[in-house]
Amino acid sequence: MGKLKAILKILAPLSIGLFFIFLTINATSNEERELIYTYIKNADYRFLFLSVFFGILSHLSRAYRWKFLLAPLGYKPRFINTVLAVLIAYIANLGIPRSGEILRATTLSSYEKIPFEKTFGTIIAERLVDMIILISLTLLALSLQFELIWSLLKERQVSMTKLLYWFFGCLIPAIYVIRFLFKQEKHPVIVKIKNFLKGLAEGILSLKKMPNKGAFIAHTLFIWIMYMAMFYVVKWAVPETSTLGLNALLPAFVIGGLAISASNGGIGIYPFSVALMLAAFGVSNESGLAFGWITWTAQTIMIIVFGSLSFFALPLVNRK
Repeated sequence: MGKLKAILKILAPLSIGLFFIFLTINATSNEERELIYTYIKNADYRFLFLSVFFGILSHLSRAYRWKFLLAPLGYKPRFINTVLAVLIAYIANLGIPRSGEILRATTLSSYEKIPFEKTFGTIIAERLVDMIILISLTLLALSLQFELIWSLLKERQVSMTKLLYWFFGCLIPAIYVIRFLFKQEKHPVIVKIKNFLKGLAEGILSLKKMPNKGAFIAHTLFIWIMYMAMFYVVKWAVPETSTLGLNALLPAFVIGGLAISASNGGIGIYPFSVALMLAAFGVSNESGLAFGWITWTAQTIMIIVFGSLSFFALPLVNRK
């Protein structure tokens, strides 16, 4: 049963990606696919290298920001180790979505002798902060294009009341089940879970105890500015998208960010989602798909190259 779950964790998100690749192929003719290939072939690669450069800066900043969360717990890991752990996490997520966080915590825990649950707790803490930023960007994108989104919801007859009923209908039973389980205080499994959650809570609460809150916030803003910059500059690589403004690229950036977590690094679904969003702003399907594939490919190659090198570099820099 365990092996089956492990296989499904790999195959399920990969299947989603392959399904969207199939949708892309099915929705385009041979001539359109040739046009997409031409756009990609003739893209201005100077902007792709610039996009990759911004991506590298964001990863370095993320690795440095991690040190601020570990400091209140009494740990001062080497910067090179946090960088390599972050890069390893990104390449792991290409194989199994969200597995990178566990591998990242395990890596630093092994080389810096930090308890896993505390390391993992700090990762959860920074993910919560990143989620707040992503939600804020989503709300900003919605506010910029409220009329467009509202008209689409009305056109498809989507009821917000039904969505809320479904949400609370699932949430309330889940709360009661969790409360019932945690009342079984002496059960060894529950004890282990409680101890693990206690370590997680300590890691998450490091946000409150952190002495360098200003630097942490500055790095957080820098990371997301770099994320947006590495997406934004690609617009000059494709002629039809070169005139797009932030009002069009921000919603595409948000939907692309959400799509990445749905499959292995966003394979298939990322270009499809970005093209779908850009189509709402008059960009042709061919140009939108070319933009999405160029952006996704540049960042994925960067992660594969630097993530692979990190696996080899980590034991070398810690050989003593």
